[in-house]
Amino acid sequence: MEKPNSWIAHVEAFVDSARASNQQAASVDAIVVLVHKDLLTLEGLVREMEQYLTTSDHVIRARGILLLAEVLSHLLEKPLDSRTVSSLVEFFTSKLEDWQVLRGALIGCLALLKRTKKIGMVESNDAKSLAESFLRNVQVQSLAVHDRKLCFEVIQRLLDGYTQTIVELGDDLVYGICEAIDEEKDPRCLMLTFSLVGTLGRLFPDPSGPMGNFSSDVFDILSRYFPIYFTHPKGDGLDITRDDLSKALMDAFSSSSLFAPFVIPLLLEKLSSSLPSAKLDSLKYLNSCLRHYGADKVVKHAQVIWSNLKDVIFNLSPHRSSLSTYGSDADMDSEVNQIANEALNCLQTAISHLNFPDQDSFLCLIIDDEDIGTRFWSITSIKNYSGTSTVIQCQLSALGSILSIASKVSVDCCTKVFQKFFSCLMDILGVSGKHPSKLCVTDHNTWSDGLNFGALYLSMELLTSCRELTLSSKEFAPEFISEPRSCFYVLKNISRELCNALGSILETPDSAEHVYCAVKGLQVLATFPEIYSPVSEATYEDILVMLMSIITRRSKETYLWELSLKALVQIGLWIENDHDSAKAISYNKLVIQRIVSMLQPNDSTISLSLKLVAISEISSIGIYLLRIVQAFEEAIVSNLRACFLCSSATPTKCFQEALGIGTYGVLNLQAYDGKNTIFIRWHATVRVGDQHSLHPGVGLVLKSRGVDVLDQVMTTLKHLVVGCTEESQFLILQKAYSSLPKTLFVVESLPCALSQLEGLQCIQDTTLMSCRDEWIFSLFGSVVIALRPQTPLVNVKILVNLFVVLLLKGNTPAAQALASMVNKWPADVNKSEISYSLDQAIEEILKSCLWTSESSSNFINRDSCFQKYVVLGLAWIGKGLLMRGHEKVKEITMLLLKCLVAGKNVDITPFQQHENGMKTVVIATLSSGLLTKNAVLNVNVVVVLYRAFGHVISDTPLAAVVGEAKKIVPTLADALAMLSLDIMNKDLIYSLLLVVSGILMDDKGKAIVLENVHTIISLLIKLISYPHLMIVRETAIQGLVAISALPYARIYPYRPQVLRAVSTALDDRKRVVRQEAVRCRQAWFGWIPDS
Repeated sequence: MEKPNSWIAHVEAFVDSARASNQQAASVDAIVVLVHKDLLTLEGLVREMEQYLTTSDHVIRARGILLLAEVLSHLLEKPLDSRTVSSLVEFFTSKLEDWQVLRGALIGCLALLKRTKKIGMVESNDAKSLAESFLRNVQVQSLAVHDRKLCFEVIQRLLDGYTQTIVELGDDLVYGICEAIDEEKDPRCLMLTFSLVGTLGRLFPDPSGPMGNFSSDVFDILSRYFPIYFTHPKGDGLDITRDDLSKALMDAFSSSSLFAPFVIPLLLEKLSSSLPSAKLDSLKYLNSCLRHYGADKVVKHAQVIWSNLKDVIFNLSPHRSSLSTYGSDADMDSEVNQIANEALNCLQTAISHLNFPDQDSFLCLIIDDEDIGTRFWSITSIKNYSGTSTVIQCQLSALGSILSIASKVSVDCCTKVFQKFFSCLMDILGVSGKHPSKLCVTDHNTWSDGLNFGALYLSMELLTSCRELTLSSKEFAPEFISEPRSCFYVLKNISRELCNALGSILETPDSAEHVYCAVKGLQVLATFPEIYSPVSEATYEDILVMLMSIITRRSKETYLWELSLKALVQIGLWIENDHDSAKAISYNKLVIQRIVSMLQPNDSTISLSLKLVAISEISSIGIYLLRIVQAFEEAIVSNLRACFLCSSATPTKCFQEALGIGTYGVLNLQAYDGKNTIFIRWHATVRVGDQHSLHPGVGLVLKSRGVDVLDQVMTTLKHLVVGCTEESQFLILQKAYSSLPKTLFVVESLPCALSQLEGLQCIQDTTLMSCRDEWIFSLFGSVVIALRPQTPLVNVKILVNLFVVLLLKGNTPAAQALASMVNKWPADVNKSEISYSLDQAIEEILKSCLWTSESSSNFINRDSCFQKYVVLGLAWIGKGLLMRGHEKVKEITMLLLKCLVAGKNVDITPFQQHENGMKTVVIATLSSGLLTKNAVLNVNVVVVLYRAFGHVISDTPLAAVVGEAKKIVPTLADALAMLSLDIMNKDLIYSLLLVVSGILMDDKGKAIVLENVHTIISLLIKLISYPHLMIVRETAIQGLVAISALPYARIYPYRPQVLRAVSTALDDRKRVVRQEAVRCRQAWFGWIPDS
């Protein structure tokens, strides 16, 4: 046990209010550690702190009690015996009377109330005493925000943890809480107060109980906050939003049906508010209250609720998806849409919950409403949607929404709506079924002189609602389905005639709106669950035939075609989800097989692009995916076979169609990716190679027309692999790797000397790869190139060595694949499946396969064919290294430049593709003294090097040039001197002069120019008389003008030379040059030496 002297200093540090807050926090932590380790007991702590807890100095007393409370807050998991807990509760309860130490008392009470039974919790009688003391002594609203928050948390803990004991306080509890929460304004505290009211509502449901006595007072307090108006700036530290507060207040309103007489009139009143947020909140609150209050509490408000909801729905028409395709309400304000949709949600809740045993249900208020009947007849007279006013369009949408919502509530509601409206709608449309309707909603005669869009739209809304009801409800009894008055029976009785009517609409559609409703109706009829399906098998197949005939015969009617395709896709997806085997057979026969057959080369029903759109959309149906994948492969091969066998007039088109099928189709299968789709990604391309091998002559025809078969197929395959996930890419790589020919396979160790590569070269002459083998190896290289950096590789060493061997046989894709591997090599091999680093891999490639530092000169002298392939590999590997900024790129650059100096034909096109990085490397290499080190060089070689240097540096950003100016300027001057001898270099000379001008204008560059001022001035003087390009003479003179601003002492010795050269330019045949000469002469004449 620790002696008091060892820890009392921590108490003193905390009690001293002058100490820094971090010191005080450290003191609490130190004491907590001692108690946790049982080196100090709470009894001992309280005993030693007695003078701090009981002193008459209220500051020290408050700090002492706060320290004890903070320690308890950190010991919530520390087991304590009941005697200790009881003593502490009694202590802190007594301190609730002392307002000067109230914060510490509240923290202490809260800490004790948070404890669980397992570790020693507050007893019920102690909790009751604490609650009584709190209600009697604490004036919550007189406290600061933090203390009020503590008060509400204490009350909530008492209500949640000691419910049975606390409810015994009855009226005192409810009154005390009302007094505590009254006039609260802080958002954090309001969240707690609303929760407290909700708890009270659930604890006291009896109308004659405490909440019944004070329900009016509690509502009066809550109503002041509705609707919530709360804004706070970002970064104010409040993690509370308006929605949080509104949700909490809504839960408080809904917590007790005792609030119903007050809440519902308030909410209905606020529905007329001009503030959209108030309308929206009123509907949300009303929806919640209807769910919780019960029908008996709301019955007297039912008519008023329906009247208000009807006004909102008809005045703010909802944004219905069925009209959004062609309606004008797509531009509706989103908040208005939210209000209308919330009104529909509230309507659905009212219909569901307000069923009164002694009177008509809420639904009867709707369907028997004379206003609804009048609107129904007015709307069903609409012939065309687009020709009506916006008001009528909104009315149509609103009525459709109301009837749709009412139908989806229950089977009984759906049946009542169908009896009242659906049969009448069918009569209006001229679809009568076996028995004419006797239940028309009005006494008017039905329309017989044309198709009514209003009736069609409402019919489809009810049809859709009936289907959605079957999806959301439990299985209905068979006798109910067959009951003559049920909605299912009515629909089944009329489905055949309805299907024919919808098909007739599509044959000669009046408008896009009619098309939309007709296609939607056919789709809905075909997607009922099997047990409730209103259509027979024959009718179902008729629907599929109708839609497929549109796909094959009416592709020019874009809107109709797209809708029909989407409907077929949705029908197929429904079959997959519902596991309807009977419909699946019909769908496969009439849709899948027909669409798949369109990919064959002899099919001309619709264009290739539409075929691809159709089959890619159908591919979303998983149960048919394998069949579609196989069809893609067959189509690719069939089209290529046609390409290779057809006359020379059409192979290009056939080949491009084949690749189009492969690229578009498989790319659109990415969303439904699986192991099956890998089949087409690899094997179809191999079969393309087989066809190419069998008919090489057609390949030559294609190439003569600018179509390289292998290149096109490789590009296609890259696109396909790039779009796959890492997992799928790895599977493709494995499948491709297993398919490689064994005629040229290498082990993990390669020939380790250059001489052995000569033997490999002999292999190239004697063991030539077949066309098919070359095709497969090239395709495999394309796969590796397209892999993501995260995709693991298989047999890395063998792959590297394989690509090196193929590279030395002249296989360009192998060189590209090797560069791709180098570029994507993981930086940390410990976190990958590769066993050695990139440096080791590069070293192995360079030493074993391409060259060694000792034999680089020998390599340069090798035969041209061998060297060509090696240099090509160097260029591609260099690009890979350059793109990742690897140091080894300098070695490759140096070797390529040495080849250039030796007069070899070096193709570094791949290297140049990464232009900016190459410029930096080449500039540094050329300027490092390469030219001066090779003193005995052919003049033509030197000119080539200077041209290379000039082209690179002239396109390099000036900042990069200035950074290396010390190395560049001497070489730049030599390049200008050498290149000026040939008229062919005139444009390059001008570009280099611009670089010199840029250096002269830069502060850092001027210092470098001064070091080489003699060379630069001499060069510019020579270029003043350059005869081949006027702008070179002009720029040279401008450069001398810029040099005149350099320090006088450094440039004065060159003044006579400059003036003599400029005087000759005064007679130049070009006026611009003469003007620059005058300006330069004045600049150099105008010097006044310093005194």
